[in-house]
Amino acid sequence: MTCTFDFSGYRVAVAGGSRGIGRAIALGFLAAGAQVAVCARGQDGLDALATDAGTDAQRLHARACDLAHAGQIEAWIADTAQALGGIDVLVNNATGYGFHEDDASWLTDFNIDLMAAVRASRFALPHLQRSGRASILHLSSIAALRPRTMGPPYAAMKAALSHYTGTQALLLAEQRIRVNAIAPGSVEFPGGVWDRTRLEKPDVHARVLASIPFGRFGTPADIAAAALFLASPQAGWITGQTLAVDGGQVLAG
Repeated sequence: MTCTFDFSGYRVAVAGGSRGIGRAIALGFLAAGAQVAVCARGQDGLDALATDAGTDAQRLHARACDLAHAGQIEAWIADTAQALGGIDVLVNNATGYGFHEDDASWLTDFNIDLMAAVRASRFALPHLQRSGRASILHLSSIAALRPRTMGPPYAAMKAALSHYTGTQALLLAEQRIRVNAIAPGSVEFPGGVWDRTRLEKPDVHARVLASIPFGRFGTPADIAAAALFLASPQAGWITGQTLAVDGGQVLAG
């Protein structure tokens, strides 16, 4: 991704940043000059991220963390603030992808899609309050914007996250901490949901592709570009918004 933003001196924490959208966001902030801390459950993904970062890896701090557990989130935020010297931007990207109508899916998405963002925000708040240019960015989904039959737990928790974005923005506005969310459409990348669908259910893949007015699936770089904008000074008067980045997909119904 060609970078047009300058985040030199920024300290950015990305929760869930070893693959797909989170990986692209982490690499985007690194390319823009920021110090970046990333957590993910798998160490292999974090090691691969460091390799992909190249010379920018000297400004990357990576740590394994299970975002379903509050104690591990608290430890990661504390470690991040110490390693980077503070936190200016918090990106909550993790998802549990609960696509089944059972308790396990609901609880997984509750803990990862919603509560991980709530907890990371809570633990990061003292550091964001000292920033002077703080913002929080949540990764929601266009699934939050309309009723759907596929993945009720995922859609419901993303909807809750979008609602929380507005509430949190209102609560933190007096402290000049901005809070926004991105609602990606169908994003395809190696090993991701739509890549697997292309291989396993080509008819579904083709049907979804045909529903996107721009005629293509999104890429992680599309979402990362929006994330960098929303965290930048150019978006300094934008807060409480959920921005659909979907090639018009949600417009087509």
